[in-house]
Parts: sequence; C-alpha cells; structure tokens
Amino acid sequence: MPNLSPWETLSRTLALDRSPWMQVFEDDIRLPDGRIVEGYLRLETPGYVMIVPVRSDSHIGLVRSYKRGVDGIDIQPPAGILETGEDPLEAAKRELKEELGCHADSWYELGEVVLNGNYYAGNAHFFLATGCQQIAEPDSGDLEEQEVIWLPFDETRRSWSEGGFRQVGAVAALGLAFREIEKIGLK
Repeated sequence: MPNLSPWETLSRTLALDRSPWMQVFEDDIRLPDGRIVEGYLRLETPGYVMIVPVRSDSHIGLVRSYKRGVDGIDIQPPAGILETGEDPLEAAKRELKEELGCHADSWYELGEVVLNGNYYAGNAHFFLATGCQQIAEPDSGDLEEQEVIWLPFDETRRSWSEGGFRQVGAVAALGLAFREIEKIGLK
C-alpha cells in the first residue's frame, strides 16, 4: 500500500456557532502535494451513544419518533448526546434508563465511529445491552414524541437487512450488535 500523508490545517475560522448543538468551521488546508484549499468545511456536533438493548426473550428495544434529519417518522435504537466529560458507558446506561426505563445485566462495547469521513460531524459510541428489564417509565425529555417498541430479533434483523433503518448510526449499531449477539451465543 502507498504511504499516504495527512492534510495540514493552516487556519480555522468559526463560521457558524449553534452551541451546544453544532459548530461549523472553515479550514484552510494544505494538501500533501502542496496545494492550498481555502474554506474547507468541518462540522462538529456533540458525540453520542447508541444502545442496542436486548431482553431475555430476544426482543430488541427500539424508539419510534420523528427525526428532523430524515424529515419523517423513523425507528432506531435508543441514543443520546454525551454530556461534557461523561464516560460513554455511563452515558449509555443513563440513556437506556431515560429512553426505555430499563436496566441491563450485561454491557458490550461495540465500537466508536466518526460520523462523516470528510467533514467529521462527531463520534458515535455503540453498545449492546443484554438482559434488559423495565425498572421505570421512560422519560427521555426529548423534543419529540416517542414510542418504545420491542421487536423480535429475527424481525429486527430482517428489517435491517431490507433497508428498514435510515440513519447511519442505527444501521451501524445494529449490524455490530447482530455480530456480537451471534458471537456470545444469544441467538
């Protein structure tokens, strides 16, 4: 494989600040061949966690709600923004309780990804939570109305493989969770 070089950031200017939700920067960068690109955009949003919760009956917990990014009703595993300095696993436990009212017996870290390879857009931390049990009523405090649904593993996997999930985080988290579920022998 060829030896590739990173780009060099020469300057960064804040173009749009909607903290804590989003910041857009314009970077002037130098490419490895020496060319200068002015105003290359970098989008920064807070990191978030997404949890694939599984009950002992192999049902997967999902949240159905309106999502502005897809401009429609969509379905995804529970998720939420990391608070400043918050450990991703602790955030995942908090979000599982807030959005589904659940506690999990076991937790598996599935990985962390950058949301957009060209513009950044933040990090997503994915977790599998097994042995989920209802301990409280959901209270997400989110802007949208939401409905918690529990779908059988096979139905969730079929919907995933047929393109039934439209958000990249949900697609990635579920795919990683399906692999981990099979690896640990839950399915």
